Amino acid sequence: MSAVQITLDAVSVQLGAQQALKGVSLRIAAGERVALVGSNGSGKSSLLRTLHGLVPPTQGQVTQAPGVRQAMLFQRPHMLRLSALNNVALGLWLDRARGLSWSAAQVLALQALQRVGLQSVARQNGRQLSGGQQQRLALARAWARQPDVLLLDEPTASLDPHAKREVEALMADFASNQERPLTLVWASHNLGQVKRLATRVVYLEFGQVMADLPVADFFNSTALAEHSPAAHVFVQGELS
Repeated sequence: MSAVQITLDAVSVQLGAQQALKGVSLRIAAGERVALVGSNGSGKSSLLRTLHGLVPPTQGQVTQAPGVRQAMLFQRPHMLRLSALNNVALGLWLDRARGLSWSAAQVLALQALQRVGLQSVARQNGRQLSGGQQQRLALARAWARQPDVLLLDEPTASLDPHAKREVEALMADFASNQERPLTLVWASHNLGQVKRLATRVVYLEFGQVMADLPVADFFNSTALAEHSPAAHVFVQGELS
């Protein structure tokens, strides 16, 4: 059985007047590909931000296994007014634990760009790249940090079909890489993508986990209806 990397115990998050999460308990193990699904406002983004430590729990506890490194991608990645190469290199250079020189950081950054097929635009301004290229650049920036867990918030929502396929392929490749497989946890409205990539699906509604199932069971209409009528209604509505 794979080691548990992140544990949430009865986590609740209050954001002003909004109850963003309510009593969420999860165990995320190494190598899992966990898709978070649910309607807008269901708590997917809040859960990702809580997993990454950007939003502290109001109640409950988030525990990370010792030595586990995380990175997070947002739906619209922020690019610095730097070349694509230096957008990646800067984070590596600033990582005190790595202790890299600027030239060494650039070498690793170029390898990361090659990994996502962006070596040809290494000298272009990151802000001038297409949406799909920027998302691949964000993936390169995250992958270069050598995380064990990669959190992604709607990583393909604003992309055209071709760019979506490219980003999906990279996510699948990162997760299945024999040398350094990543644990993926991502929010998605695209159930086709969830079916293709996920090993496990967590359905949220009003900040609560209403279903947490292997992907095959989640997309088995009979099994899902028995386990979680609310999740079954959601899936039928998305597929209709």
